[in-house]
Amino acid sequence: MTALRTLAGLAAGDFKDRVRRPVHLMVLLAAVGLGCLAVPPADGRWVILALGEYRGTYTSAYVGVATALAGGLWLTLGGFYVVRKGLTRDEETRVGQILAATPARTVLLLAAKFLSNFLVLASMLGVLAVTALALQLVRGEDRGVDPVALFQPFLVMALPLLALTAAAALLFETVPVLRGGLGNVAWFCVALVVGVKGQSADAPFGGFGAGPAADSLRAALTEEFGKAGDHTFSLGLTQIPEPLTPFRWGGFTFGGDFLVSRLLLVAAAVALALLPALWFGRYDPTRGGPAADASPAAPDAPAPAPAYAAALTLPRTATERGGRTFGRLLAGEVRILVGGVSPWWWAVAAALTVAGLALPLDAVTGLVLPAVWIWPVLIWSRLGSLPVEHGMEGLLGAYPAVRRRLLAAWGSGVVLTAVLGVAPLLRMAFAADLPGLAAWLGGVVFIPSLALLLGVVCRTHRVFQVVYLPLWYLVINQVAALDFMGAVREAGVPAGPTPLFPALALLLLGATFLAAGTRRGLTT
Repeated sequence: MTALRTLAGLAAGDFKDRVRRPVHLMVLLAAVGLGCLAVPPADGRWVILALGEYRGTYTSAYVGVATALAGGLWLTLGGFYVVRKGLTRDEETRVGQILAATPARTVLLLAAKFLSNFLVLASMLGVLAVTALALQLVRGEDRGVDPVALFQPFLVMALPLLALTAAAALLFETVPVLRGGLGNVAWFCVALVVGVKGQSADAPFGGFGAGPAADSLRAALTEEFGKAGDHTFSLGLTQIPEPLTPFRWGGFTFGGDFLVSRLLLVAAAVALALLPALWFGRYDPTRGGPAADASPAAPDAPAPAPAYAAALTLPRTATERGGRTFGRLLAGEVRILVGGVSPWWWAVAAALTVAGLALPLDAVTGLVLPAVWIWPVLIWSRLGSLPVEHGMEGLLGAYPAVRRRLLAAWGSGVVLTAVLGVAPLLRMAFAADLPGLAAWLGGVVFIPSLALLLGVVCRTHRVFQVVYLPLWYLVINQVAALDFMGAVREAGVPAGPTPLFPALALLLLGATFLAAGTRRGLTT
């Protein structure tokens, strides 16, 4: 009983601390927005769940399944980033050392952290379930509420997936190579694979639970409309040319085999969460604790603090004499931004440049350009967050030209983005592709602006990684409305809103100056 009380106390305390953090609210709001897309208006052109050109009437059964599947899909991806820093935060706040000095076993500490992760994700799913109820009433196609049909999919389909996500977040924190930005990117790739493979009927542990639901939906659709039309099941954000045609679906019953598979999935998640007890060092960095962060050669590992200070000292003195050496300040920020990057990283960047010069133009704009503008994601994420992560914020707070320094930091991101994208730039210039060049320029200024704002406001490099990866993924999936680089093309011309992104970049940069000035109480 003592162990159980200790477990509950540790988990409850950690849970209360996490739900008060802004990132929890951000992902929660995103989940609510996803629920609205899962149950869109009758004339909506963006959907999450569809069977070709059809969808179910908004009954409790359909709304519950649609939002549970959407919630499982989003929280498996985004929820990971909310809960993944539990051990690291304990290390930074010195709570970890206090826990390490207690007689509590390592297994108990890991179990408490896993339970806290799970409760945070479950709270988000609970809000999404309430959103589903509200959406059924608001859409008004069928206001007869069946609580079992509405809420059961959340418990059976989505909740076990969140247990697995909570366990994976804990596991990543205890594996040295996955603690930093590389782990963020790795989970994004894992979540994409799970999101695709988990929709199949033969997915391990039942996957997302989409298989049984899809079979039942197709049967109801065939009964109402026959075999005419497209009955292809799709789960994911999709833009449709015309509103979907509704059909009546009364829901389905989860089979015993499926329920057993979900219990096995929860058991596997618990085992995965406790597995690090074999090597977790109880917050001792010499034994592989969280404090032993990523290698300095990793792309997201910032330059050492002395180098950071030295890179700004000389330009700072010069700028005070009138700003004649802004170029030297910019050069210092470039050195900071790319400091400590592995030669292997540069080798891959060079290979992408060669590919951009050698491949046909269509392949360059559709494949090489997205590749070169995902490769530096861990480096871009340093923008704006380095002073905080180095403990240099107090020193730089006395800097007499904060906006100039931020502008130089932004310029370093622009330089890196342009250098990495030079091959597509040259190819489009030789082909006189003026719309493509305009879109390229928009990407060059938009990406660093987004990274700098998120770094300054959120004070961590991880938020940009979480935001940028899904944005980039939507672009390579041909969502033209979000195409900030000109990769989505129609008749050889960028289909996205090209003029929007330079203007948005200026707005983001202005918001960065405002946020930095507000935090430091500056007016200039």
